[in-house]
Amino acid sequence: MYYTAALGVVMSTSLRVGRTFWWTVVLWTLPFIQPAFAGEAQWIEVRSPNFSVVTDAGEKRGRDVALHFEQMRAVFGTLMATAKVTLPVPLQIVAFRNTKEMRQVAPLWRGKPTEVAGLFQPGEDRCFIMLDMSVEDPWEVVFHEYAHQLMDGNITGHIDPWFEEGFAEYFSSIHVDNKQAQVGKIPHLTYEILLQDGMMHVADLFRVQQNSKIYNESGDHRTVFYAQSALVVHYLYDNQLILKIGDYFSMVVDQKKPMEDAIQKSFGMSSAQFDKVLRNYLSSGRYRYYAMPTPPGIATSGYTFKPVTPLDAAAVIADIHLHSLDFHEKAIAELQEILKADPNHPAALRGLGYGYLGKRDFPQAAEYFRRAAAADSKDPRVHYYLAMLLNQQSGFRDSDNAAQIKKELETSISLDPSLADAYSMLAFAQINSDEKDAAVKSAERAVLLNPRNEAYIYNLAQIYMATGKMDAATAALRVLMRSNNPDVAQHASESLSNVETYKAMQSSQSRIVASSEVPVQRLAPEHSSDPQLQGEVTAKSEVPPEIVQASTAPLKFLKGKLTSVDCSATPAALVTIISGAKTWKMHIRDSNHVIVIGADKFSCDWTNQKVAVNYREKSTGEGDVVSLELQ
Repeated sequence: MYYTAALGVVMSTSLRVGRTFWWTVVLWTLPFIQPAFAGEAQWIEVRSPNFSVVTDAGEKRGRDVALHFEQMRAVFGTLMATAKVTLPVPLQIVAFRNTKEMRQVAPLWRGKPTEVAGLFQPGEDRCFIMLDMSVEDPWEVVFHEYAHQLMDGNITGHIDPWFEEGFAEYFSSIHVDNKQAQVGKIPHLTYEILLQDGMMHVADLFRVQQNSKIYNESGDHRTVFYAQSALVVHYLYDNQLILKIGDYFSMVVDQKKPMEDAIQKSFGMSSAQFDKVLRNYLSSGRYRYYAMPTPPGIATSGYTFKPVTPLDAAAVIADIHLHSLDFHEKAIAELQEILKADPNHPAALRGLGYGYLGKRDFPQAAEYFRRAAAADSKDPRVHYYLAMLLNQQSGFRDSDNAAQIKKELETSISLDPSLADAYSMLAFAQINSDEKDAAVKSAERAVLLNPRNEAYIYNLAQIYMATGKMDAATAALRVLMRSNNPDVAQHASESLSNVETYKAMQSSQSRIVASSEVPVQRLAPEHSSDPQLQGEVTAKSEVPPEIVQASTAPLKFLKGKLTSVDCSATPAALVTIISGAKTWKMHIRDSNHVIVIGADKFSCDWTNQKVAVNYREKSTGEGDVVSLELQ
């Protein structure tokens, strides 16, 4: 699987697979185009009530883009009955006037940019959506991924892939204009796929999980899965059954009822009857769509425009490149060119600091962050990055360092209250300074902003444990026990076992040791390679140290060259990595399920590959791999 990382983020585009992002390579590749500072047209920024659009396609087109996203945001709120629609990560939209300029940010295939009309690129600190405004319809691809982002920020609890992807497909097909949104206009091609390739049984469709083969391998089966998921969601909306979704997942996930019983009680039919209903619905060819009026004033109020200088436009492109493995080194060169023209350019200074932080060059990163803060002290990302830097350097064990981390995070949050990761990190700074109530509130805020981020849920559970809130910790850990990420599920299981043992001792009035020093680990999110989330902190807790303890060694990180892979004891593997002057033997328990970043799957044939590894040290020169990233 691919997992995004805050440093060296993996790009994503049109097709999300297993909560994993894959690039769609479209038809042909084109000669590489060097990005330009200004181009021939004037860059501007259009701000609407909820979005920022940077574009060189003109004020009218820029406003149209912002309006489209405002409309889609409003439609999402209506479809999901959400009072407050939030995004878990700040979003920057860039609208290019033509295909030539879009190629500056297009993913590479064999060293050349691919042809894409729309592109979604995730990150922990900033997400990007890029559009080619010279094509007729650049929206469908990015709206599918935008739907996932909206679900991440607004849906709590477990939902299965069929609904996740079905809703994203349903949402991405919406057609909007200044007066209304036409909801449910799924392209006829979707249904032709099902007519030609056949449909899955509903029971089989509902059994698919993120780690299922059908969800993670390309081919006809996956195509049918996406098409039929969209059909089911379309049917549920058309027949006013969408509100039954909550009942279904509650029965299956929380009440542990058999899936057949849950289908019958939620939708009023058996899975076999559901099969027949869907076949009739498909063959009828009559797919309803609804004309939904857009909210009053959405097209006329709250829009502002300002020119963007050539250097500022170049900095936006460089920031996109900086968050892409394909263009990371190129971004460094672009940012340095900007500083030659303006040595105090705030965004370029911040970007170079972020780039060197990704390389773990702490002195260089610190210098650029210091200069960036002097150039613009109101930039929340600078303060957030400074906290990341300090955390990677010394963590929370040094009291002065912990106090500075806390200060930088508080400043970042005051400037941008929506940055979930800042709250999650702040909770650990606060628990180390014995601010228990504040730590709980910060950890809860991170989950509130990004309710489906398993790292934040795990971190919250650890904070609950450290503050003696065992029932709350149990509830959070039970959610994570259902994770499709085996590492997350394992951590949750181990922590839950500790909690239950402690509660059993407490109920039998066994010995309780107060105010013990216990290690509380902060788990990396889906992107386990994020260095800022590694290590452990020491927290005051009412839990005995012999009960709540780190069941595994702290996560560590190294970069080096993978020289060989030994798969003679399959599925286990032994990887040899040279880092500096030291040779490491890294053990992989199951090469079929280890987290791999930068490749489709683990390979026994790898050699002479630059890699970054998260691991737990076993002994001198040996470790157990948690995740491995090809660079």
